[in-house]
Order: sequence, then structure tokens, then C-alpha cells
Amino acid sequence: MTGYRLDPHTVEARPSVLGGTLIDVTLTDPGDDRPTPAARPVWETWSDGVPTRPNQWAPLDTQGRSEWLRLTGDGPYRPAGLSGGTYHLDGQHVTDRSGLFLALGEALLGPGADYGTCLDSLADALSGGTCVVPPFTLVWHHAGIARHALAGDVLYHLGGPSYFEATVNLLRECGVTVVLR
Repeated sequence: MTGYRLDPHTVEARPSVLGGTLIDVTLTDPGDDRPTPAARPVWETWSDGVPTRPNQWAPLDTQGRSEWLRLTGDGPYRPAGLSGGTYHLDGQHVTDRSGLFLALGEALLGPGADYGTCLDSLADALSGGTCVVPPFTLVWHHAGIARHALAGDVLYHLGGPSYFEATVNLLRECGVTVVLR
């Protein structure tokens, strides 16, 4: 599913509390890029393969959604260059940045798919390299939920657009017809 670099150091080795010839080994790892406990339910879901149902990430907290989003970048990979069509984004669970990109990936490529993890990678995806490139139409259902949830997430200091507005503006600037519902 994914990988983390491990650099463990043995702290202690002793006969196991389970008995027999087993030993208990205590390790320490100085790495600071380890997954949070919120990753466990995400990994359990993904252990059976790439998700096939939409919104499986929706009940997760922000850390869980971030981990889910990280896994989407590891696959699956799709052919490039498809253009046109109408796609429907289910926005009822878009309450944070990760949720926004998870819903966008699902709308355009299906569950477990990656179509960006931030505005820069979204811009890259919109300019080619993923399965769907502009022009196309994106119907964003329940857009008001994201508009409200991301209203305080302002870019470019005070007075800049909200993350929601910046995302919609970027989509439109790149040739996507965005219909907010």
C-alpha cells in the first residue's frame, strides 16, 4: 500500500512473557514521519485493495482523511488524455482540504483515486497526466457545505480568497465548467 523508512534501534531483548523459546524485543525509532494512530482504520480498509465504494473516507477525522489522501497518490494509475464529459462531485462530506481532494478524485476518477492533494498538484493534474483533462463539466453537489467549512481557510493573508474559492477559480481558469449546486 505504501512505505515508511524504518531505522529501529534495539533497546532490550528478554525472554518472552509468552514463554517457550520466544523473545520480546523492544525497539525505538527516531523517525518523525510515522503514521498517526488515525492511519489504522484507513490501512484496514485499503488492505483489501483500492476502495471501490465512494465516500468510505467520509467518517474519518482530519488525520484519517490525510492518510487516505496520501494512499491515493500510490495508485491506481490510469491512462492519460481523456477529456470532455460531465462529472458529479458529492460535496456533502467536503469539510476540510483533504475531503475536498478526496471528493474531487472520486468524482473524476473513482474511489481511491488521486487528482491532486493541494492546489499546486491540482493545477498539475488539470494540465495533463491524469485520466481526465479539461475541458469537462464538474457539477459540485452540496457546494455550500465546502464553501462554509473552508470559509476560514483563507489564502494569501487577510482578504485573500478562501480555499474553496481558490479551488473553484483554479478549476475554471484551467477550462473546467464548474456548476455549484
